[in-house]
Amino acid sequence: MAKTIWTSNLNTGIEVIDKQHKMIVDYINQLDDARTGGGTRELVAKVIDNLLGYTISHFKYEERLLEEAKYPFLKAHKNIHESFVKRVGDYQERFKLGEDISEELHKLMFNWLFGHIKYEDMDYVSVVRNVPVPDDFSENRKGLFGRIFA
Repeated sequence: MAKTIWTSNLNTGIEVIDKQHKMIVDYINQLDDARTGGGTRELVAKVIDNLLGYTISHFKYEERLLEEAKYPFLKAHKNIHESFVKRVGDYQERFKLGEDISEELHKLMFNWLFGHIKYEDMDYVSVVRNVPVPDDFSENRKGLFGRIFA
């Protein structure tokens, strides 16, 4: 599959969120490289864990930002995130059981991320744009379930 390319129409105008989204795109590309470049199963596992860990950390940061901005649809946005986390958690479990889900997960991440940015994330931009953004984003590296229930 061709590299996933960030395009300017995906920019929210919120620098920290755009930077995080671009990092997720980098991880999606790393997953593609690992699975198509003959990477070992261990390498693919590491990339999957990093991709999912970073995405979950991003969700937590974004939700906190929306809460501070008093975004009226925060609960719905959180529900979308929670549903997605469960879905990718299922993929990770299938991988741990020996199934090769890397191509399927790559397609899911690609399609979901760009759709989510274009629709759900762009919806909050006008509310969040003028709110001071927290500067303490940290990538949590505890393992999938530790990040979900932290």
